[in-house]
Amino acid sequence: MATMNLLQAINNALDLAMAANDQVLCFGEDIGKFGGVFRATSKLQEKYGKDRCFNTPLTEQGIAGFAIGLAAQGSVPVAEIQFADYIFPAFDQIVNEAAKFRYRSGDQFNVAGLTIRTPYGGGIAGGLYHSQSPEAYFCHTPGLKVVVPSNPYQAKGLLLASINDPNPVIFFEPKRIYRASEGQVPEQTYEIPLGVAEVIKHGSDITLLGWGAQMEYLSKAADKAEQDGISCEVIDLRTLLPWDIETVEQSVNKTGRLLITHEAPRTGGFAGEISASIQERCFLSLESPIARVTGLDTPFPLAYEKEYMPGYLKIYDAIKSTLAY
Repeated sequence: MATMNLLQAINNALDLAMAANDQVLCFGEDIGKFGGVFRATSKLQEKYGKDRCFNTPLTEQGIAGFAIGLAAQGSVPVAEIQFADYIFPAFDQIVNEAAKFRYRSGDQFNVAGLTIRTPYGGGIAGGLYHSQSPEAYFCHTPGLKVVVPSNPYQAKGLLLASINDPNPVIFFEPKRIYRASEGQVPEQTYEIPLGVAEVIKHGSDITLLGWGAQMEYLSKAADKAEQDGISCEVIDLRTLLPWDIETVEQSVNKTGRLLITHEAPRTGGFAGEISASIQERCFLSLESPIARVTGLDTPFPLAYEKEYMPGYLKIYDAIKSTLAY
């Protein structure tokens, strides 16, 4: 075991994947010698050469298209989009080409080796073009997998699983906690299964559900609520597509209440899909309406970032309101 922050865990996962398979390639804007804007690929070019870790032009559509072509020919590309906000020029390539490649060929061709990494979310004073959480856009697309780790152990295990998964994966990395989240991480290779949520804490009064950087706020709110005698069950979804509906359903049938939180705006956010699905399955068990604590339906602000963010006090207030219903 070694102590790593989330960024180091990602770098370690990429290092192990490249060492194990000569077909694994890393590329993106400034990721070569520079290591990327957050240094996630530091020293990989030095170790594996410019043919396997290299810079691309500043064109997200080109990065995605190039990655799809490589994957279709048997390579295992791990492409980096510098910020999740920049992924939209590549949207057509991802949702119309990568996601449909296997289906439209009747499984004769695929882009199984494709992983697209990108840092998402607020908390770094990045303003409207460096703080968005676009995960819901991709969760609407059959053929993709969408993964969001919340700590270093998860980051390494989920990224290695994503690289080895026989489907294209969008891997969202919570940049607010890149260096803030530290933990014990095995130095050897391991994988965390995709599509399986993790129950962080068991409880009986309310289920709290989140992913990525929101798990820090969710756990803090749960601790504060438990000082008031409220027993919280905390679940980290980890994979959004496909999401682990069975684990959430089992928890809500036990607690009778559900609160979901994410940084993305409320309207069209993935919490809405979860709410609808759990209401269909757990209607007779629910003791109160399903609560959502989310970002606002505005562009991500700079001056009022703290007001925009769904922090732990907003979650705590929603827990209290849900219990009082």
